[in-house]
Amino acid sequence: MKLIDPALKGTINVLRSCAKVVSVKRVVLTSSMASVILTGKPLTPEALVDENWFSDPVWCQESKHDCSGNHANGSEPHLWEPYSCIWQWYMLSKTLAEEAAWKFSKENEIDMVTINPGWVIGPLLQPTLNLSAEQVLNLINGAQTFPNSSYPWVDVRDVANAHIQAYEIPEANGRYCLVEKNLHGSETLKILRRLYPDLPLPEKCADDKPYVPSVRVSQEKAKSLGIQFTPVEVSLKDTVESLKEKNFVSF
Repeated sequence: MKLIDPALKGTINVLRSCAKVVSVKRVVLTSSMASVILTGKPLTPEALVDENWFSDPVWCQESKHDCSGNHANGSEPHLWEPYSCIWQWYMLSKTLAEEAAWKFSKENEIDMVTINPGWVIGPLLQPTLNLSAEQVLNLINGAQTFPNSSYPWVDVRDVANAHIQAYEIPEANGRYCLVEKNLHGSETLKILRRLYPDLPLPEKCADDKPYVPSVRVSQEKAKSLGIQFTPVEVSLKDTVESLKEKNFVSF
């Protein structure tokens, strides 16, 4: 509830304020791929996720797992599950918040657009560590193993640009998924090894199960905003350099 209440009530409070101001012509809401991808349908390499996918709140709530990553209902792991039980509530909070936002905006005739990014990486502006950058830090900071997870990476500069374009382009509408590339932890590490060949990086997966599949996410609608995605190699390098600059890691 500590995640759900602020996400749900905070979103509606902002939209309620916007509805009172006639000069507000459009609202661009930062949502998440967490509210897109968790439908309960099998996530296979053949699947193509797009803006018509909506996460199922019931499935999010029932996909309980303990803090070691074990699923209470026997369901398969998915790409939005690095390693902590907090993700169940994070995913549910994002799903409920966007669902409530669409309902409120339609009832109050608000022109709303949502931006649904994956794991947002790239240079950090803030002095604190955010959850997305932490995923990279966990891979380069002396870990012995890497999680059996896939990461839908996107660059923070592309996310910022998408917000601007969604606000300024009159034809922008609905939702926009933002994922440059969805990579398994092992694939992410291959890139990091090429970028930093002298850096000791984990070579063993945290479990011996088959790798979680890397699901494709459509870029067609995002590109209609003029978004030219930053290559994940650039985003990862800029993330690592930013982590070094802010003294989260040194080598």
